[in-house]
Amino acid sequence: MTDAYADTWTVAGRTFSSRLIVGTGKYADYAQNAAAAEAAGADIVTVALRRVNLSDPSQPMLVDHLKPERFTFLPNTAGCFTGEDAVRTLRLAREAGGWNLVKLEVLSDSAHLYPDMIETLRALDLLVKDGFDVMVYCTDDVVMAKRLEEAGAAAVMPAASPIGSGLGIQNRVNIRLIVEQAKVPILVDAGVGTASDAAIAMELGCDAVIANTAIAGAQDPIRMGRAMKHAVIAGREAYLAGRMPKRMYASPSSPLSGLI
Repeated sequence: MTDAYADTWTVAGRTFSSRLIVGTGKYADYAQNAAAAEAAGADIVTVALRRVNLSDPSQPMLVDHLKPERFTFLPNTAGCFTGEDAVRTLRLAREAGGWNLVKLEVLSDSAHLYPDMIETLRALDLLVKDGFDVMVYCTDDVVMAKRLEEAGAAAVMPAASPIGSGLGIQNRVNIRLIVEQAKVPILVDAGVGTASDAAIAMELGCDAVIANTAIAGAQDPIRMGRAMKHAVIAGREAYLAGRMPKRMYASPSSPLSGLI
């Protein structure tokens, strides 16, 4: 029997127990954010460098509630629409906090927030040459996911559906194909709306799931964080257990022979 709590995963040489990564945006306050992250059992929190206060002590600070010694901070480039902006943002992050493991996202259009994959690939190349370990937000394009891996991505993070939409995984076939062909961790990012979406991502074989709005936007973010935690564990266990084959016709659970 697999012990879910000993079932770790590794990215860029760093090993984590929790397969659920949570965000630090859209919460009522940092205290609620911290409580939800604890309920989710997260080891990693994503940090939008352009939107989170990390350095101004006159204002509420994230690090007063989510302690860097408890959580691994994953700086991201949310809000960047060019490769240059993304690279500049992460270089500033490294200077400010020493963070080397980062999340790259270069957006294309404010209407749907899907990534600009040409700019993303270009920025990835610059960051890899600069010594960063880069987890990359991308479309659920099987070919592009492989190109990101070949370009040095530490992890590939296909969108389940548009950011903040809560629509869940729109293309399970593509996510599964990406997982099957990958040699780096695959994380579903964006579009997760509730716990069952996270479970499906894990059943498809993903290494981890990222959820922000699904938790922060729930009526009870702390309870949703806890639900996501259990969903990720359940989905991972189901993936490792291997689902039964699907059949077109009924098959009785009990033998029919010998009936009186």
